[in-house]
Amino acid sequence: MSAKGYFKILAFLSGLAVFSLATDVCLAKSSSKRNKPQRAAKKTYHVSAQSAIFSDAVHQRRLYAKKIHKKVQPASTTKVMTALLVMERLPLNKVVTVSPSVKDAQPSRLHLKPGEQYKVSDLLYAILLNSANDAAIVLAESVAGSEEKFVQLMNARARQLGASHTRFANSTGLPNKGVPQYTTAYDMSLIFRQALLHPFFKEAVGRKHKTIYSRAGRKITLKSHNKMLFTQWGKNVHGKTGYTRAAQACFVGYTTQGGRTFILAVFGCSRRWDDIKHLVKKYSFH
Repeated sequence: MSAKGYFKILAFLSGLAVFSLATDVCLAKSSSKRNKPQRAAKKTYHVSAQSAIFSDAVHQRRLYAKKIHKKVQPASTTKVMTALLVMERLPLNKVVTVSPSVKDAQPSRLHLKPGEQYKVSDLLYAILLNSANDAAIVLAESVAGSEEKFVQLMNARARQLGASHTRFANSTGLPNKGVPQYTTAYDMSLIFRQALLHPFFKEAVGRKHKTIYSRAGRKITLKSHNKMLFTQWGKNVHGKTGYTRAAQACFVGYTTQGGRTFILAVFGCSRRWDDIKHLVKKYSFH
């Protein structure tokens, strides 16, 4: 074989080796892509609340709405209206006396004793933090003389605020036989917005704990039912909780972001705290 022929064969074999190597690399990359685990698609969160609203407190612009006019049970979010009427009609430092009717109050309660005396402000802390039903009854009676007359004031005030799909049956939000009671997420956001104009209310719903005293010196330690105040989530959500078997978990409150205030209300929840976190995280930056 001539030298020229020999070099032609050598060149051909070298080219074949390069082609084979390139093919192996391509196949390896292709196999790597096939075997690489795919990122799981981000799940869409579904709000569990039967009725919910998230809105700008100043302009009342809705950023999220789900069946906001659906009638729901208010449970202890009712106490927002109770607190509003008390703040509008009684001095915070006024001393009121516990009546015998509190003995029939259902939990949650502070086990107030007939004849004890408390400042109005301390009983407001009791209903807003501990959701104390006996304290709500004492305040209602102190405003109107009886809880029945107080309820009439509650419903009249609701209509004044535009909460036209709301009817209260008592000052506590507990189930009431024979007298239907209901509200909507939209209506309760209106009531909460009005209550938030009172500095005392805004301060009270942001408290984790509060110690109150009767005039005789009986000490009662309160702890908020709002679990959002005790998390390390990093965003403050202040407000009033509620729960009964019929109402399920509910909440009405507010949060702030970038100098703006947002009001949220969720009713009939199976995942109340997750619903709140989702709404705040997704809509408070709009």
